[in-house]
Amino acid sequence: MKIKPLVAALLIAAPGLVNAAEFVLTDAAANIDVGAWKITNKDLGIQQPFSVEKRQLHGGKQMGVETLVINNGELEITLVPTRGMGIFNVKKDGKRILGWDSPVKEIVNPAFIDLESRNGLGWLDGFNEMMVRCGYEWTGHPGVDDNGQLLSLHGRLQNTPASTVKVTIDDQPPYTITVEGEVSERTFKKAELVTLTSFSVTPGSNQFAVHDTLTNKADYQDEYQIIYHSNFGRPILEKGAKITAAASEISPFNDYAKKGLKNWQTYLGPTKGYDEMVYNLKPIGDKQGNTLAVLHNQAGNLGVSVGYNIKQLPVLTIWKNTDTLQQGYVTGIEPGTSYAYNTKYQRPLGLVPKIEAGASKHFDVTYTVLRNTGEVEQALATVADIQGKRRVKQVKKPLVDLTKVH
Repeated sequence: MKIKPLVAALLIAAPGLVNAAEFVLTDAAANIDVGAWKITNKDLGIQQPFSVEKRQLHGGKQMGVETLVINNGELEITLVPTRGMGIFNVKKDGKRILGWDSPVKEIVNPAFIDLESRNGLGWLDGFNEMMVRCGYEWTGHPGVDDNGQLLSLHGRLQNTPASTVKVTIDDQPPYTITVEGEVSERTFKKAELVTLTSFSVTPGSNQFAVHDTLTNKADYQDEYQIIYHSNFGRPILEKGAKITAAASEISPFNDYAKKGLKNWQTYLGPTKGYDEMVYNLKPIGDKQGNTLAVLHNQAGNLGVSVGYNIKQLPVLTIWKNTDTLQQGYVTGIEPGTSYAYNTKYQRPLGLVPKIEAGASKHFDVTYTVLRNTGEVEQALATVADIQGKRRVKQVKKPLVDLTKVH
């Protein structure tokens, strides 16, 4: 497809001057959108196969949604700039390997989402992605904050279209592909938080990462929260699948989750009436603070690892939603600054950090598709090295007594 030269200029110059091809796909301030667009390795004279394609969806509640499909020759990853730069799913050899089957079948345009419907549960009307950024102004379960404001489920960012989208491709090996998108949470008298999201992957790799920078553009200090809600269903999730994470402690989110605490690492098959069980983990890291969580199937020959740094994201939520396939058979591995409790119950836990005026916070999360037994075993060995001889302490009492919450 022909590239529009004024808005998607290819910037390749002499070595040492410019080292990448850069394409601006969307820029709200300049009123720019390139429409349907595609670039391949052949267009750039690179032998390593890859492509990046911008598509627009049609019909139903996905009308007007724009996706960005990155095929690095090993994985096909779909980003959704219209929905907070989230990751919809990941395919390998044409079949989904990361993602899940939600009752929500379309990639819903935020224009059709009312976050405050169903007492703040409207977020669920569009929830079907592999990775959702929950935040940044607030996150967690809906409820009325101490100041009387209704905080809807998991914040606003995932239902905010990106104001800018830019693709950069390095012109030297390993030809890293980077997609940046700016997503803003700006409300007069309330917040001015701007997140520069960054997705990166190299051709031929089974690994990709997000590197986000949150900046407080206001003249006043503000609170922030973030949960990287990372969701996985079939083919990895099945009866006998297992989650392993380096942690010092685990506790149930509520009383209902208590009965599954002893078996928190293993999964049932699709189970009608299961509902969901959620667990709060205190992760531990290596000397640099890096840590890892690994989910794999029963045979141990297929899985995914989620890597992050506990200095940036100090807590981990495990969401086990092994309900029926129709209702949404899925589990969440969710590193964050906060657990899933409503904001006002997390302040006493010290899990609602603040960001100074003009300051920035950085968050890095790396996902690796584990394609065989060897890769699964290697990832589990990394977790074991971080865990060392420490046991994961099981605490039966939830961090927040929800039976006394009104």
